[in-house]
Order: sequence, then C-alpha cells, then structure tokens
Amino acid sequence: MGKGGRSLISYGEVPVRSSSGGYPVRVGSGVRGTLPQVVAGAATSGRCAVIADERVAGLWYDDLASALAGHGLEAVPAFFPPGEASKTRETWGALTDVLMDARLGRDCCVVSLGGGVTGDLAGFVAATFLRGVPFVQLPTTTLAMIDASVGGKTGVDHPLGKNLVGAFHAPVAVLADPDFLTTLDTGLRAQGYAEAVKHGVILDAGYAGWLASRARPLLDGDAEVVGRAVVRSVELKAGVVSADEFEGGRRRILNFGHTVGHALELESAFTLPHGHAVAVGMVAEARIGEELGVAAAGTADEIRALVSAFGLPSSHPSLAHPQRLVALMVRDKKTRSGVIHIVRLEELGRTGVGDATTIPVREDELVRIIEGSPADN
Repeated sequence: MGKGGRSLISYGEVPVRSSSGGYPVRVGSGVRGTLPQVVAGAATSGRCAVIADERVAGLWYDDLASALAGHGLEAVPAFFPPGEASKTRETWGALTDVLMDARLGRDCCVVSLGGGVTGDLAGFVAATFLRGVPFVQLPTTTLAMIDASVGGKTGVDHPLGKNLVGAFHAPVAVLADPDFLTTLDTGLRAQGYAEAVKHGVILDAGYAGWLASRARPLLDGDAEVVGRAVVRSVELKAGVVSADEFEGGRRRILNFGHTVGHALELESAFTLPHGHAVAVGMVAEARIGEELGVAAAGTADEIRALVSAFGLPSSHPSLAHPQRLVALMVRDKKTRSGVIHIVRLEELGRTGVGDATTIPVREDELVRIIEGSPADN
C-alpha cells in the first residue's frame, strides 16, 4: 500500500510487553504497506472497521481500503468530525452503532487511522465492542507516532475532565509510517515533539538535547530523522509501560506536564492544542518543583529552551487565573484522595522512584506558585 509504490524502509521495531502478550511498534517509511497482513492475522473474518476523522479519511481512507481489498479484506468506514470536541461518549456510541449496523462480529478488528483523538476513540470502541475485539494503530501525526499510539490507554472525555471514561486495551500492532506526516503543516508536526521532549526530560537528557539540535529537520519532516526520533521515543515509553501497564507506579512519570496541561486544555474548551498545553505544562510543573525544592534550580528554563526550539509556547494567558486552573486539576484522574500530585522531576533525565514518583501539592501552594509564573504567550 502507499502512493507511488514506495518500498518499505525499516528504521526499527520496538516490542512492547502487555498482559495480552505484547505487540510490536514498527517504524519505517512505507510500513503502512504491511497493514493487510496485520489485519488478516487479527480478524479471521477478513473484516475490519476503519475509524478515522473526516479530514484524515478524505486523505487516506480510499488508499487504505483499496489495499485491504487487494488482499481480500473488507473495510467498514466509521468516520467522525475532527477535533478533541468529538472525543465524547456520544461519538463512541455513534461509532459503535456503525459496527453494529455492519454486523461485525468478534472475529473482526478495528483499525485506528489518525492522531491521538482517533486512537483514543477507536481503542475504546475496540475495548468495549462485543466485550473487546483486536485493534491496530495506524498513527498519522507526530504526536500519535511518538506517544499516543503506544501504551494501550483508550477513552473519551467527560465534561469534568479529559479521559475520565476509558479502558486499557493494547493494540495488536502499531505501524508508524513517517510518510503520513507529509500532509501536516509545521505547527501540527511540532505538537508531537512536545511529547518527545517530555520523554527526554523524564528519562534521557541526552535525547532531549538531540531533539533540540535537530528541530529543523524534524519540523521539515525529514523521514530519516523523524524515524529515529519515533524509535527512540517509543523505546523510552515502551520501557515504562511494559513494566507498569496499568499505571500503578512508574508509569505515572509519563504524566509530566499533563496535570497543568489538561487543566489548560479544559480552561480553553479544547481550543488550545494538546502539544501546546503539554509544553506549557512541563515548564509550569518544573517551576512548581523548583519552588518546592525537589527540582534543580534552572530546570524550568532548560525545558523552556527545549520546547522553544520547536516553536512551542512556554507560557499561556490562563496562568493568570491560577484558582480556576487548580480547581480543574482537582478533577483530574491523576488526583488521589482529593490531593493533586505532580511528577517529581529532580533534574533533566531523572525523576523520583517508588513512592516518590510523584509529590502531593496543596491547592494553596499551587495557586501561590502559578500566580508568580509569567502569563505572556
């Protein structure tokens, strides 16, 4: 499969362990051409539902469905309006109805074609349809390739917060093809690198520096450099989620930047892109750590420089309203016993471990610290 008959150029395959037996993340230019073989192995009926937002479907669905048909496989289209605002229980229900109406059985599979929103929705449909069917991740954005497609988290948003309704449901495979990124503008490409920077900040300071030094070719979509970044990010994330699939301990470090970031997204009614929210959230949470004496002095400035290399923001006007943000943080699913926790980042590449993976922060402390944060954009 693929426009122009491009042959497969493999950059790497990263195994991820899971309770269902594990799955491969295959990265390479043209790797989406292996989708028919993956679907044939996952769906004994030869039928699959392809879930995509309407924009991505217009770009890639016909090509994908034709390739599947060429191998005797049937694709059932299930599309929805693009954007985080569609990641709801209502959309989940509508997509599930499409599968029901097509009379798909437990011998089908679901293919997620798109970015992080699509992966969350499609994965949740797969996790719940007939009590669970296999699904394949075919990420089309940097954010999904680098982060969202790996780890088995699926779900939808609730008016009270992001991802509050969902399930853990591991894919049977992730096919990360940098050729999909040719349809993205620079701003959309940059968003994914917020998560890549996060991986470096919490696990590998050298990788964080490598990303910043290669920001231009990454933003330009240089397939070789992008492939290397995807492989390294997946390696780092796979090491964490393989050891803690259900977020009982170590996996919590992957939430760095997301406690503040999710609050910013909610405050903006999801007009603030996720990558921007995470970039601002990382700087803010590092500053909170510095103020509490757990992060080395200057850590927030180091992260600010890393995200700025990709043209990502390090602050946001909503920081001028800390009480509203803190009220949203209390509702976040990462809150425990009503107490807000943030990842204990000690310096670039090093976080707390065990019971010290996160630190509890009083609401009044958060308000005080955020009030002193720069609120310009």
